[in-house]
Amino acid sequence: MLPKSIYTLFIAIILILTQPALLFAANGSGLPIPRFAALKSDDINVRTGPGTRYPIQWVYHRSGMPVEVIEEYDVWRRIRDIEGTTGWVHKSMLEGKRNVMVKGKEARIVRSEPEAKAKPLLKAEPMVTARLVECQLEWCRIQISGRKGWIEKSYIWGIYPEEIIE
Repeated sequence: MLPKSIYTLFIAIILILTQPALLFAANGSGLPIPRFAALKSDDINVRTGPGTRYPIQWVYHRSGMPVEVIEEYDVWRRIRDIEGTTGWVHKSMLEGKRNVMVKGKEARIVRSEPEAKAKPLLKAEPMVTARLVECQLEWCRIQISGRKGWIEKSYIWGIYPEEIIE
């Protein structure tokens, strides 16, 4: 018979080898991966790896910009931006508020109702950041400079195609 401590260690090793998600759950936030978040301030260092010993790749200067959290390591989050660029930031530099960004190369119409023939309210230029208010299957309600309206989900980045927000 094995001593209790060796038996416990053996079970722990088996669990880690057969259920690697348990290892990440212990170190991570417990939130889903991937998920969207927003940059918390105007000056955020993006690093090549999860720690201050890794060099800074670039600095974001855009508070509220949506990013996708694609990996977690301790207090570090690997993020991806609208252009697909990835890097590591400290979790304190992110907030859970949901913002979206207008994608493409042309302005998109924000409408009064979630339908293509609804009254146009404003044009949202490419790369404009908006607060996400709610999302249906094909349309999302956003807020830009205090004005709320509906935009087709396919025109924005920061929400998954199947995601519904009420």
